[in-house]
Amino acid sequence: MLPHRPDPIVAITTAPGRGAVGIVRASGADLSSLVAALCGRALRPREATYLPFLDAQGQAIDQGLALHFPAPHSFTGEDVLELQAHGGAVVLQMLLARCLQAGQSIGLRMAQPGEFTQRAFLNDKMDLAQAEAVADLIDASTEAAARSALRSLSGDFSAAIHGVRDALIDMRMLIEATLDFPEEEIDILRRADVQGRLAQLRDAIAAIGRNARQGVLLREGIKVVIAGQPNAGKSSLLNALAGAELAIVSPIAGTTRDKIQQTIQIEGVPLHVIDTAGLRESGDEVEQMGVARAWGAIDTADVVLFLHDLTRLPAPGTPPVAGSDQALYLAADARIAADLLARLSPQVPVIDVWNKTDLSSGMQSANTDRSVCLSARTGDGLEHLRQCLLQLAGWNTIPEGVYMARARHVQALHRVDQHVTQAAAEVAARSPALDLVAEELRLAQNALGEITGAFGADDLLGVIFSRFCIGK
Repeated sequence: MLPHRPDPIVAITTAPGRGAVGIVRASGADLSSLVAALCGRALRPREATYLPFLDAQGQAIDQGLALHFPAPHSFTGEDVLELQAHGGAVVLQMLLARCLQAGQSIGLRMAQPGEFTQRAFLNDKMDLAQAEAVADLIDASTEAAARSALRSLSGDFSAAIHGVRDALIDMRMLIEATLDFPEEEIDILRRADVQGRLAQLRDAIAAIGRNARQGVLLREGIKVVIAGQPNAGKSSLLNALAGAELAIVSPIAGTTRDKIQQTIQIEGVPLHVIDTAGLRESGDEVEQMGVARAWGAIDTADVVLFLHDLTRLPAPGTPPVAGSDQALYLAADARIAADLLARLSPQVPVIDVWNKTDLSSGMQSANTDRSVCLSARTGDGLEHLRQCLLQLAGWNTIPEGVYMARARHVQALHRVDQHVTQAAAEVAARSPALDLVAEELRLAQNALGEITGAFGADDLLGVIFSRFCIGK
C-alpha cells in the first residue's frame, strides 16, 4: 500500500482569496488536545458549536463554528476538527499557524496535496474510483460532468465494478474447483454453463466500458482546432460557437496572429475550441510565428475544422481561370489539405466547413458528418456542426446514465475484456486447459481491481492523490 505517515495533518481547505467563510481542517489519531487549545473546551461529536478560536494567550483570533468528528465516523476515518471562520486570508493563516503551534506536542504538520482523501481511501472510507471522483467533482467544467462525478462519488461506478468482480470470483471458484476433478471437467463446464456465463460477463464489461468512455469524454472533453486560410471566418466561427465576441473579426487578412482558446459545452460535453492564425506563406515575422503556433495546435487536435470561404470559390460547374484569385485560393486550400493529411493521425477527423452560405449560393446541400455548410455570421448550419462534433467525439449516451471515469479506467476495462475473451476461447476449445482459464480470470480480476484500488501499484496511487488540492 501507499507509505502512510500516521502523524496528524492540518490545512486550509477553502480556495485562496477573500470570502464569507473559510475552513481550516485537521485530521489525526487523537485531536482532543488540539480541540482544547483552539476551542477552550471539549466539543459534542458532530455538532456545530459557535465559539471564539483562541490564540496561545487565550485571546480570540476569530469567532465561528467548530465541529469535531471522532474516529471512525469522519471523512478520513480519523479524528477530524473543522474550524469555520471568516474567509479572510489573514484570519485563516492565523488559525493555521495557531493549529500548528498548539499541535506541536502531537506532531501536527501541514497536509500534502490530496492527503485527506488519501487517508479516507487508506482507512476504507471510499475506494479509489470514489476518491478520484472527489477531484473530478471539484474540477467539473459542466453540469453534466458534475452530476456524473457525484454519481461516481456516491458509488455507482464502484457498484458496477464490484458486480463484475463478484461474477469473476464465482467463475474462478468454479474453474479452480473443477481442476481437482480432471476426468469430469467437460461435464462440469457444460452443467455450469461456463460459456454462457462468460458471455454474460463480457456483455456486462462492455456496458460498463461504454459508460466509462462517455465519462472520460465528460471529464476531459475534446480539443477542436479551427484552421484554414486567412479571412475564411475562423474567428467568426469561434465567436458563434462560444456565443460571445471573443476574437477580433476584421476583413483585413491576418488579423488573428496567435491562437485563441475557449472552452464551450454542447449537451454537457466540454469542447476546447482553438482559433488559429490563417495558414499562408508570409514575410511578416510575427505572422510566421502565428502560423507556426497554428500548426502546433493542429498537431495536438482531436478534431480539426478546415474552414473554406464559399465566396472565393468559382460558381458550381465553372472551372477557375488559371492564375486568377479563385485558382490561387483553391491551390492554397489543396496544399493545406495535403499538409493536414500528412501531419495528422488517421484517427483525427477533419471536418470541411464551408462558411459564408449567406453570401454564396453554392454547395448548399453538402452537409454530411465530415462536410458542413454554414454561416458563422447568421448561425445557419451551426447546429449541424455541433451534432457532427458530438458524433465524432463518440457522445451517444444520456448524461443521467453516465458516471465519471478516467482514461486509466477504460484501459483497465479493455484488459479485463481481453482476459475474459481469452478465457472464453479456451473454454470453447475441444480440450480446454482449465489452468489457463483460471489464470486468465485471475488476471482479469487483477486488472479490474486497479480501478477501485484493490490491486494497484504504489506509484499509481501516489500520482493520483498528488494531483489533489492541499485541503483535500
